[in-house]
Amino acid sequence: MRSKVRTIVSSGLVAGFLDITAAILIYSVILHKTTAEKILQSIASGVFKKEAYTAGTEMTLAGLGFHFLIAFIFAWFYFKIFPYIPFFRINTFLSGISYGFFIWVVMNLIVLPIVFPVLPEKKLDFPLLLSILIVICCVGLPIAFITRKYYAKWY
Repeated sequence: MRSKVRTIVSSGLVAGFLDITAAILIYSVILHKTTAEKILQSIASGVFKKEAYTAGTEMTLAGLGFHFLIAFIFAWFYFKIFPYIPFFRINTFLSGISYGFFIWVVMNLIVLPIVFPVLPEKKLDFPLLLSILIVICCVGLPIAFITRKYYAKWY
């Protein structure tokens, strides 16, 4: 990866793709808890509220767009802070795990409660651990490894 923009776009695309694919496979295909469309509409509902569930394909695509926007923001943030956090250069695997957990905390304990003031109570159970694992494996680790490849020539 030669450029900063290419690194950020690549890591954002990979993370966004893996995360939404895992969510759809697990919650829609394996567990049959919802549909792919509802997952994407729920993302769009952060901005469009209840209208997201009634406006059809446009909101499904908006949800996908918002999902990738969030992935790009987290990819950009990691890329920007990488040079300032020596731990990131020491162990990419542990860095990806920590960053994935950081992302989960930011999204679930800060962003979602702001966007959706009424959320179900979180319990330390399998679904909670699964959601953390998905973010670590599908977002944190890919962003860490792709970003590390860019910075490898300097460190």
